[in-house]
This record gives sequence, structure tokens and C-alpha cells, in this order.
Amino acid sequence: MTLRQQLSFPRQYARTQRFTLGAPRAFTVSPDGARVVFLRSADGTDRVNRLWVLDLDGGTAAGGGPAERIAADPATLLGGATERLSAEERSRRERSREGSAGIVGYAVDGAVELAAFALSGRLFAAELRAGTARALPVRGPVIDPRPSPDGRHIAYTVRGALRVVGADGEGDRALAAPGDGEDPENVSYGRAEFVAAEEMDRSRGYWWSPESDRLLVARVDTAPVHRWWTADPAHPDREPVRAAYPAAGTPNAEVRLFLVGLHGPAGADGADGEGAGGERTEVVWDRARHPYLARVHWSSAGAPLLLVQSRDQTSELYLAVDPATGATRTVHRDEDPAWLELFPGTPAWAPDGRLVRIADEGGARVLVVGDRALTGAQLQLRAVLDIGEHDVLVSASAGEEAAEPETGEVHVYRVNELGVERFSAGAGVHSAVRSGRVTVLVSARPTAAGLSAQVFRDGKQVASVASYAEQPVLTAAVTLTEGGARRIPCAVLLPTGYQESDGRLPVLLDPYGGPHGQRVLAAHNAHLTSQWFADQGYAVVVADGRGTPGRSPAWEKAVKDNFVLTLDDQIEALQDLAGRFPLDTGRVAIRGWSYGGYLAALAVLRRPDVFHAAVAGAPVTDFRLYDTHYTERYLGTPDEAPEVYAANSLVTDDGLSAPENPARPLMLIHGLADDNVVAAHTLRLSSALLAAGRPHEVLPLTGVTHMTPQEQVAENLLLLQVDFLKRSLGADH
Repeated sequence: MTLRQQLSFPRQYARTQRFTLGAPRAFTVSPDGARVVFLRSADGTDRVNRLWVLDLDGGTAAGGGPAERIAADPATLLGGATERLSAEERSRRERSREGSAGIVGYAVDGAVELAAFALSGRLFAAELRAGTARALPVRGPVIDPRPSPDGRHIAYTVRGALRVVGADGEGDRALAAPGDGEDPENVSYGRAEFVAAEEMDRSRGYWWSPESDRLLVARVDTAPVHRWWTADPAHPDREPVRAAYPAAGTPNAEVRLFLVGLHGPAGADGADGEGAGGERTEVVWDRARHPYLARVHWSSAGAPLLLVQSRDQTSELYLAVDPATGATRTVHRDEDPAWLELFPGTPAWAPDGRLVRIADEGGARVLVVGDRALTGAQLQLRAVLDIGEHDVLVSASAGEEAAEPETGEVHVYRVNELGVERFSAGAGVHSAVRSGRVTVLVSARPTAAGLSAQVFRDGKQVASVASYAEQPVLTAAVTLTEGGARRIPCAVLLPTGYQESDGRLPVLLDPYGGPHGQRVLAAHNAHLTSQWFADQGYAVVVADGRGTPGRSPAWEKAVKDNFVLTLDDQIEALQDLAGRFPLDTGRVAIRGWSYGGYLAALAVLRRPDVFHAAVAGAPVTDFRLYDTHYTERYLGTPDEAPEVYAANSLVTDDGLSAPENPARPLMLIHGLADDNVVAAHTLRLSSALLAAGRPHEVLPLTGVTHMTPQEQVAENLLLLQVDFLKRSLGADH
């Protein structure tokens, strides 16, 4: 590989948004098995997603298989105008880490014949059979539009209100909006609150009934939440942005839930479509004990189903709702001394009315249908993908009692009372979307760039969905292995063309290393940046120690009250791998972002005997400044456990927390517009380092959030990190 190719990777990586542009995503299968709907941009550098349909029973492509067609094109719908986003939509995309443009999300009716989506704050509807799309004349900016199951109406949120309009564009009216005695600055209907969207993976705030006659609607009141301000120092003429941020130990938003009828009492609506909206019944549960509304499920298989959690997340209730009265009854209760994890696709009802959930039982994470666990410690359940008449489709990785470790692999399985059958084949990271007889299997593999999307009907492949993603200019040659007595999952990457005669190499640890962030994956593109760093002359090690997902409940929950042990696992993996790979442990650096940034800074402050330099991007440095749902799950509250916060944070009110000597080079990087890990984390650490007389570098990123989607920023960040590492490790590669 030429030097030109190596140096072109940062620009390509940034321009393609980590090679995600042009790849198909967000699949939906129609229940009749005739259509697969998905999003995809025109090529590997185009940010604008179009809505596509793959006709399985209709048109024929040039090659003889099912044909793809565009159902909605933003360029046509906006008449070539530049897309404009509201502040609410930018915030929603930040919560979902969405960096692309155009149609970034859509929702469909029950038959998957009508799709609704927002563009530039306007509401659009697409007829998926006909392939036509048009704007509906409603007020904006529109957020999260969703058709009713019968396809006759579309609900959407706008400026704190939930509204509904006919699919023909007629009858636009408010269903739930701040009324008398409610402060519109604080109260909203139909939107997810900050911690739900950021930490619970619940981006929705309303749910249609199966009969399309009413909705469950969340009411969020942020009045109790403390206000924070994010300023733009590069533009002192602009006012700071004021936002409600629930930091650890401080009040959360108050969340209530209402059943709202589609049609209000006679005469309720005014001439302009405003008024009382639909009839409203509050859903009642003990919100004092279980304030978090974590999941809502409403299907024809049973009553509306809620999952609510206590604030410390050690107790949760599965509640069935009486749609007539709003009363709830407990279907199941779970408790755990550490915490209870949330999982995609659960809870839900099986078609026969049994409760489907994922639970930690007997040291394993298992699928439970009704009262029976259908899997054991051979699998670590990760998500429920679909619930059919005869089986449940799940994703899972190898559990503690698996025959093989299958490092970094995630597979799709069919599970029922008769046993477990693997659907995906070959090493990789697999997921799936299924409806009826048709399954879309999406696979990323360690030996091939990008992903493949294969369409199966009755277990037989009938089509593939093309990917337009760019081919990377480099190839990741990753070795997946285990390190240390704990068998820590690891990935090792050496420079392209490395030979044993080249000798030992300076080491760069490149982890995330904390909860919810698995980095050791059996997928090629997951390791491209690590390979690029390796090609600059480093042996790169990625280790997923305790706290990371995919292994066992005990593995994840070992970090309760103790994030510092995640650093211990990085060291254990490093020391073990040094006996098998050409690692120069006299020159060891570490880099990371978010939790990985915390881990990198922790490494040089607490273990300078092992680590000689660190790059910490957007690090959490004082856990009192991070949000409630995440932080309190692991560390409790600052008032109840101040010593736990002090031990795990990098800075306290007294300065650096437990620093060791000698001082090591540290580069801090932070987006000044970050509303998740606010810039105060880095500024407080820098101030404490300065007070302690410890040299360091700070790279502030003006206008950048927790993501770094800007092309020039993302590219130069990689180049500047390499320059810092070369200077800090005293090596010229």
C-alpha cells in the first residue's frame, strides 16, 4: 500500500461518514411479503437518503431478480432547495447520532403501504405501492410523523403538541397540547425526554392503538430539571443555548402517560382545528417508585404493555394497561441488586398472549416466553428482532457456556420450545428484520468491507439489496483473540506488510472499554481506523474488558461502583498480548472518545507506569456532570455515594483525583457544542492539570457536538492525533 493511499484514508473516512453513506439501512418488510422498504443514499459520499422499495413480487431488475425503485427523493420533493432543520430536529438527530441528511427516518402503516417522514420540517407521505410522494399541508416544524395502522391518519409532533391529519391532508388538528395551567416552555406531548432518547433507546413519545382509534401519549414536564447553558465562544454575539439537563443526583423530567382518543367530544375542535382534542384518560402507576417509562408496546396480541423502572434501576414492573380506565396491573416484576438492563424489542406479547422478555437468570441472559426460559448460558441474548406464530427471532452472541468463544460475533437465531436454530452463517456481526415469510439479513464480516443485505423467503435467498458504500483505500487485517486470565476479547492490528524482522512496535490501545460500547467485532469496517493508526507504525490493541456488552450479565455488572477496573482489564490484556505479539511495552499510548476518552485520561493519570501518552476525546471527567439514567445506574447518586463519585471521577472539587507520577503527555479534545458530555468536563480537567503543574494540550472544536460529522474536523482529528503520538512517544515512523 502506498503512502498516498494511507494518508488519503482520513479524508475518505470522514467524507463517507465512516463508510456508512450509500449503504442500505432501516429495513421494513410488508406483512404480505411483497415489499422491502429501506433508506439509502445515491453513493458513498452522498449524505442525502432516499426512500426505496424492493418489489419481491413485482418488477424485475436487469439481472432478472426483484427490482428496486425510489419511493421518495428529497431532491424532487424539496424542489432542489437546501434542507433546513429546526433546533428540535437537530437535537433529535444528536440523540440518535444521526449524521446523514434527507430522509433519515420513516414510519409505516400496518400494511406497509403508506410511509410518513419529515423533510425540512414539512410532513410528507409516500404511497409505497404506487411509488408517489407528496407534502401534506400542516404546520411545522414536523417531528416524528407516524401513520395509523389502518393508514387513514398520520400523527406528528410540533412545538410541544401532538397533532393528527388525514392521510389525504385533510382535518389537521391537535390531539394533545399544553393547555390552561401548563407552561408550553416546559410541557410537551408525544416527545421523548432527554434521558429516554439518550440512554433508554426510546426515541418515541406516542404509540397508535392497533385499531387506529386512539394513542398512548407521553406528557413530559421539564420544569423540575435544572437548566444549563451552552455558549459558542467563537461567536460572542450569540446568546447561549438554554437546555434542561438532568445531571446525576438532580431532578428528572416528570413523565406521565395518557390514552387519547382520535376524536374528541362533539364541538371540541375549533374552526382552525384547535381545541380540546381527543378524550383523555391518564394511565396510572406508582410513578414515585417507578418514574422511568422505559418501554411501551401496543399490539393486537394483548393490552398496552409498559415497562417502568425505579430511579436506581434495580426494580422494574411490566404493566398491562386497561384501555377503558387507564388502570394498570402488574404482569411481571424484576429486581437486581446491580441494575436491570433494557433490551430492544422487549417487552412484547407473543401472538398467543404470552409475555416475551429478556432476563438475567442463573448467571445467563436468556429469552423468556411466558414463564419459561427458552435459552441458556450458551447464548448471551441481545435483542428480540421479531415474534412470529411459531418462533421468536433474536440476536445473540456466545455466552459463557458456548462451545466456542466466537470473539466479536453476533448471530441471528430462531428460538421456540423445541430448541434454538442459528439463522445467520459464517463469522460476522449479523442482524435481521422479519415479517411473516420474509427476512432481511444484514451482515458485516471480518474478511470483507461494508455489509451485505440478503432477502430470504421461507429460508431461501430470493434477492440482495445493493450497497453503494465506497470501498476503503485500506484493508483491516485484524486478529481476533482473547487476552489474560479473564479471556478478555481483543483485536490486534499490525502495520500492513509487517514482518517479524521489523521488531517490536510502539503500542496504541484504541478502546471504548465501557458499558454499551462493544469495539471488538468480527466486522471489517469496525477496525479501519485502528488499521490506519497501525499503518503509521503502531501495534494497535482493542480490548473489551468488563463492563462491555455481549459476554454475560456478571461481566457487564462487574463495573457497579467501580469504573476504574475497566482500566485494569486494558492492562491485563496488554501484558498478556505482549507475549504473543510484537508489542514494545516501553512505549504505550491510548486513545478514546466519550467513555474511551475517560479511560484514556484515567490511564495516564492513574497508571503512568504502563501508559506513556493519551488522547482523550470528549471525556467524562466528573461524573456529577453526566446524566441521571446512565450515571446513577452504575454509581448511585452523588449525595448517597460521594466517595464513589470521587474515586471514579478524574477531577473533584479538590482538583485531580488520585494522580500518580510521572506526568504523561495528554491531549484533550472536546466539541464546544456538545450537549451530552458538555465541554465543562474537559475544561475542569484542564484547570486541575494546570493547577497541578501537569503539561497537557487542549483542542477545542468550535461548533462541534458529541459527534464529529464535519468532514474537515473528522479528517484533521486523525492527523493531529498521529502527530501528537509521534511527538509524545519519541518515535519517528
